[in-house]
Amino acid sequence: MTLRRLIVEADGGSRGNPGPAGFGALVRDAETGSILARRNGFVGVATNNVAEYRGLIAGLQAAASLDANAAIDVRLDSKLLVEQMSGRWQVKHPDMRPLAREASGLASAFPRITFTWIPRAQNTEADKLANEAMDARRSTYDELDDAPPDATWLAEDEETAHAIDEALEPPLEEQVPLAEETRGGRPGWRPISDLEPARLILLRHAQTVHSVDLRFSGTSDPVLTELGQQQAARAARRVAAAGGIDAIITSPRLRTRATADLVGRALGLTPTVDEAWRECDFGVFEGLTYAEVSERYPAELAAWLADPAVPPPGGESFVEVTERVAAAQENLAKSAAGQRVLVVSHVTPIKVLGRLAVGAPHAAMHVLHLDLASISRLDVYADGPALLRGWNDTAHLDGLA
Repeated sequence: MTLRRLIVEADGGSRGNPGPAGFGALVRDAETGSILARRNGFVGVATNNVAEYRGLIAGLQAAASLDANAAIDVRLDSKLLVEQMSGRWQVKHPDMRPLAREASGLASAFPRITFTWIPRAQNTEADKLANEAMDARRSTYDELDDAPPDATWLAEDEETAHAIDEALEPPLEEQVPLAEETRGGRPGWRPISDLEPARLILLRHAQTVHSVDLRFSGTSDPVLTELGQQQAARAARRVAAAGGIDAIITSPRLRTRATADLVGRALGLTPTVDEAWRECDFGVFEGLTYAEVSERYPAELAAWLADPAVPPPGGESFVEVTERVAAAQENLAKSAAGQRVLVVSHVTPIKVLGRLAVGAPHAAMHVLHLDLASISRLDVYADGPALLRGWNDTAHLDGLA
């Protein structure tokens, strides 16, 4: 089932930090970009981060009122909130913990949600709503009993306010991973599910001529090179030696089908072709190297790298790929519970599943490395979560050129 996609943009500000604070949030239709809902409000005297959380909560509530079953892309200009909501940073400030719990509870109710940092220049609509809320109550500042003395000179602009608030939290390398605190409604270090998982063995196809030249290869259909055939044969022996595979699913491309057929012969199984596991359609980038794309389509490349919802001209966005692959994973979690399924696919779909499993932001797609003919392992559960058990295993390729 294709999920409706909504974009939540949220912001908050404090004139004084702490000082008079307000928030703004809006919800867009991901397909058209049209604004479906706007929310803003005055918080009172608060820090910039408290106002940011208020904006996030308002945006999630607005999205839920529009479609509680939608796939949500939350875009914030606060790196702190993105890192905390993604589970990489703890929420240490006592004033923010209840807000973070409320936001996490709202977030966990959606079937899929991502948190993405954006520059302030791309968050102007939510910023405008937050400032309108502050302007509407600005005259009441002197009447507030808890207004801090001389607060007005501390941070007159929001950029300084962001810097002050984020300086109060430890830098990324000093943050402690979550342990007993909850994230996304699920307590850390406890059993992820009581259900039997579908155990996915994710095999990337072996080498092609496009792999050798590092060309964008989505809809094109290059065959395996001689080395690629050796890589696929090694992978087949590795999987067959481990045994226990109940089914093989493959992308329809020649390179994946050739890899899957070798494994199928070793296991005595016939692969099933499933379009959902195909590579991203790279549109006009197809068949070109990164350098060639940079020269011919510099603006389009920059837009594609900056926003996962933007596709290459004539192609498919990473958001669309994520929706397609996540739905395929969900289907397997329900239909193949208790089974071991080998999925032969491509770099983008496999990276998507790895990223989703660990709750990483979209930017992780650009730093996750996945070798040709590598094996990754994922347990997926019918009630939603996934457990990454192995990544980019290439031990079977040792000794190949």
